[in-house]
Amino acid sequence: MLSLDETVDYFARHFTRTAFRLETLDRYDVESDGDEYRRYLAGEDPEPGFKDQWLQLLRDEKAAGKRRHRVHVLRTPLNDYLRYECEWGYAPNVAAGEDIRILDLSETPRPDEVPSEEFWLLDDAHVIVMHYDDGGAFIGGEPVDDPIPYRAARDAAIAASEDFTTWWARHPEEWRTNRMAA
Repeated sequence: MLSLDETVDYFARHFTRTAFRLETLDRYDVESDGDEYRRYLAGEDPEPGFKDQWLQLLRDEKAAGKRRHRVHVLRTPLNDYLRYECEWGYAPNVAAGEDIRILDLSETPRPDEVPSEEFWLLDDAHVIVMHYDDGGAFIGGEPVDDPIPYRAARDAAIAASEDFTTWWARHPEEWRTNRMAA
């Protein structure tokens, strides 16, 4: 099992063209979310520039010909964390060039090929399975030798999912402004 730093290093070494992420959790315990998640819940605006470095990295990767893809497997109605992730995470990431898709299990069944485990598939050849505790805190990354089942999982997840922007537009009941007004 790789530590967080070792997982980040693995990712950096093996991501030269494409990075696909399958996400399955309803919450992530990420240090960088801390105060921003609290602000989101309080109905405040994001801290100015809180994602500037990340968004610039996404734009730079896209300009260099690198592509990031993600499918989040979830179920509506969303919890507060997933609404935060969609509004303050996914929407700006998409604008910066990341391809994000949603597989909403309340609308579409999970394809048999799509596992419940989270993983990265890098350059179609390198897999790292992500392990989390019950609270969504990262435990470690596990490199896997055989990418074939993960390619099949990626393809099935993409085929069954919907573009984030389209999906989000169809779900105004999940938008913070509409939930706060209700």
